[in-house]
Amino acid sequence: MKLDAIIFDFDGTLANVPLDFDLMKTKIAALGEVFLGERPVPDGKPALEWLDELVARTMELDEAEGKEFRSRGRLVIAAMELDAARDGELFAFTRPVLETLDGRGVAAGVITRNISAAVKAVFPDIEALTKVFIPREDAPVVKPDPAHLFQALDKLGADPKRTLMVGDHPMDVETGKRAGTLSAAVTSGRMRPGDFAHLAPDFIAPDAGALLAELERAGLV
Repeated sequence: MKLDAIIFDFDGTLANVPLDFDLMKTKIAALGEVFLGERPVPDGKPALEWLDELVARTMELDEAEGKEFRSRGRLVIAAMELDAARDGELFAFTRPVLETLDGRGVAAGVITRNISAAVKAVFPDIEALTKVFIPREDAPVVKPDPAHLFQALDKLGADPKRTLMVGDHPMDVETGKRAGTLSAAVTSGRMRPGDFAHLAPDFIAPDAGALLAELERAGLV
């Protein structure tokens, strides 16, 4: 079986972007104290989902205040993403991997929870080297909800069973599993192979360059 498409995460998968999620949650907590009257404690959820949860709590008290919290919280997150992007860089293997896939007739795409402006600060020509690019602001819901991946597959006309989802975080593997695609974990971000064991991805590789070599040996590309 040859793959029709490979969909990549961005941060940690195709680029090194030093985004401090703990600091992001600290800033959200400080902002939350203004609206909730007490400083909320992070509960393990990713920053985007945690902000939504805090906004919902604020909405129960005052709808207008909740809307203000949501607006200011999203600005905090976007500002940190843009700051991190200024210090980010593509991995050396990223362009060769995407160019190789294009030459093999495999559609490459990117879905990311990051914003377009931050991604393009690191990879300004991303849309020239991919067939589909769906950042956070263009997705009604973001991964690990499979709708984010289905949105990319719909644009490509790709069969989930002939598609591979690649990412450096367990939520990327979870996204692929929930969408019915093959899944690959790469450890070029902050996670190690053991962090993916409970999800049993189809492939685990040090990075997307090594993954491509493995896919070539398997006759998938």
